[in-house]
Amino acid sequence: MNNTYRTHYCHALTLSDVGASVVLSGWIHRKRDHGQLLFIDLRDHFGITQGVVDVSDADFARIEEARVESVVRIKGEVVKRSDDTINPNLPTGEVEVRIAEFEVLSAAALLPLQVNADEDAGEDTRLRYRYLDLRRRRLHDNIMLRAKIIQSLRNRMVAQNFTEFQTPILTASSPEGARDFLVPSRLHPGEFYALPQAPQQFKQLIMVSGFDRYFQIAPCFRDEDSRADRSPGEFYQLDLEMSFVEQEDVFNAVEPVIAGVFEEFTDAKIPDTFPRISFADALLKYGTDKPDLRFGLEIQDVTEYFRDSGFSIFAKAVAGGAVVRGVPGPDCGNRAFADRMNSWAQSEGAPGMGYIIYGDGEARGPVAKALGAEAALALRDAMGLKDGDALFFACAEAGAAAALAGKARLRIAQEKELVGDGYQFCWIVDFPMFETNATTGALEFSHNPFSMPQGGLDALNNTDPLEIKAWQYDLVCNGIELSSGAIRNHLPEVMYRAFEIAGYPAEVVDAQFPAMINAFRFGAPPHGGIAPGIDRMVMLIADEPNIREVILFPMNGKAEDLMMGAPSAVEDQQLAELHIRKQVPKPSV
Repeated sequence: MNNTYRTHYCHALTLSDVGASVVLSGWIHRKRDHGQLLFIDLRDHFGITQGVVDVSDADFARIEEARVESVVRIKGEVVKRSDDTINPNLPTGEVEVRIAEFEVLSAAALLPLQVNADEDAGEDTRLRYRYLDLRRRRLHDNIMLRAKIIQSLRNRMVAQNFTEFQTPILTASSPEGARDFLVPSRLHPGEFYALPQAPQQFKQLIMVSGFDRYFQIAPCFRDEDSRADRSPGEFYQLDLEMSFVEQEDVFNAVEPVIAGVFEEFTDAKIPDTFPRISFADALLKYGTDKPDLRFGLEIQDVTEYFRDSGFSIFAKAVAGGAVVRGVPGPDCGNRAFADRMNSWAQSEGAPGMGYIIYGDGEARGPVAKALGAEAALALRDAMGLKDGDALFFACAEAGAAAALAGKARLRIAQEKELVGDGYQFCWIVDFPMFETNATTGALEFSHNPFSMPQGGLDALNNTDPLEIKAWQYDLVCNGIELSSGAIRNHLPEVMYRAFEIAGYPAEVVDAQFPAMINAFRFGAPPHGGIAPGIDRMVMLIADEPNIREVILFPMNGKAEDLMMGAPSAVEDQQLAELHIRKQVPKPSV
C-alpha cells in the first residue's frame, strides 16, 4: 500500500520497520505534552501508532493546536522506543514515528462526548452522535464482531447446502402478532404496503416453488416497544426453511451452525445436541418458556401438600383451583432474606411469598407451623434442601404461579451468585396449538398459526383444542429466546380447520393469506424452519446487556432516530401525492 494518505495502517508498524519513512492517516486519539516533546496517538480502523514531535520542529505548534479527533496525515521515520517507554498493550508499542510532516485533513469541533474514554455520555447524546460513539474501541469492536458473525453464519449455511435468496421488503399486511409498519401506495389511493414482520409466507412459498433449502440474513420490521434485548422498529434474523423435514431434521441443521458460531467467537464449549424441554415442563420447573439453565433451582409442584392443610390461605386457594409452586432457596434460611423475598413478591403485584426456613433439623415460620412439622420436613426432603436453606411458595392460578415462581428462581440465583458462566442452549418443544384468551375466553393460536398440529387433521377434529400440541419450537440461550420455529402446516384442509377453531372462517383465510392457501392447492412439500435472531446472538457473544450496543445505528427507547431525525414531518405536497391527510391526536387534558 502506498498512496497519498498512507503507506501503512496504524496497527502495522513493528521493529522490522525501524528506519523506514512512513505515511499514516487517522484520528488524533490522544495527545500528551511533555514540555519539550509532544506525543500523539494516531488511530485508524485497525489500531494505534504513537507519533512524537520535538519542540524545535516547525510543526510543533500546529500539532499542539490540533484538537483530539481531528483527522490528520503524518509522515516521518519509524524509530525504536526506549525500553522504559515501550507499551506492551499495543501491537505497535515498541516503535513510534518521529513526525517530519503534519497535515490536518479535517479539523474536529469541540466534542459532545469523549471518544478516548468509556464514560457514559447518556443515551440521547450517544445516539445523536452515533458516528462518534462508534469510534470508541468497544463499540467499534462489537460492530466488527457482528460482521464476522454474520459472515460465519453465511459460510456455515452454504456448507450445509442452503441457498441464500432475498424476499420482498414491500409486501401485504398480515396479522402475525405485532403491528405492521405501513407504506402508502401513490399509484393505488387508499391502499398500503407493509414492511415484513418476517419473511414467513415468502419462505414457505419458496419451498412450494420447489427449492429445497433457503436462508437469508433477513431484515424484519415490527412496530413494537423496545426492551434491553429487543430493538424497536427493525431487527435481523438468520431466516431458514427446509423441505421434506421433521422437527429433528431442523434441529440437526441448526445446532451445528449455532454451536459453531458461539465456539468460534468465544471460549465456550457447546454440546453437539441441545436439551429438549417440553413447554409444560419448562413452565413447571423454571416458571418460564425461556429458562436460564446456567443454574439449577428447579421449581416443583407442591400443591398436594397444601390441599386440605392447616395453612388455610393456601388450602382455600387450592380448593378454588389454584396451584402451589415451591422454589428452593439454598443458603437463604434466615428471616431477613425471607422477608426481602416477600416484599419483592408484593412489588411484583403478588399478595406476598410464603416461605419455610430450615435449621437445626427443624422447619420454622408461619407456613411450617400451620402445616405441621411432618409435612414441612417432607417438603424439605422432596425439594432436596438442608439446614440453612429456605423454601419459597407461589400460590395462584397456574399461569400466575409459574410466572412468580420463575421470577423468584432467577432473583434467588442472582442474589446468591449462582448464575454460571458460558452458554446453555435448549429447545422448548410441544407448545400448545391453542390457548384461551384471558379476557374473552375465546380460543386463539398460542404461537404460530402456520404450524402443523401434532396429529394433523384428525387431532383438530377429534381432540379438545386445548390438548392439541403443535410442531412448534423455540431456541433459548441463558434465558433469552433466540428464535421461534415450526414444522409448517402445508395442507389446505388442515389450515382451514385450524383457523376455524381459532375463530376465522374460510373466507377470512382466503382474504388474509391468499398466496399461501392457493399455493398449497398445487402440491406443497412438508417443510419447516426457524429464524434465530442475529442481534441477540451478537449481544450474547459480545456479553453486552443491551442490544443497542451491537447495532450500528439503533433507535432509542421511543423508536426515534436522533441522529437522522426520524420519524419526521413531511411536506403537505408529499402527503397529497399519497392521498393521505394528517390527523394528529388532540393532547389529553
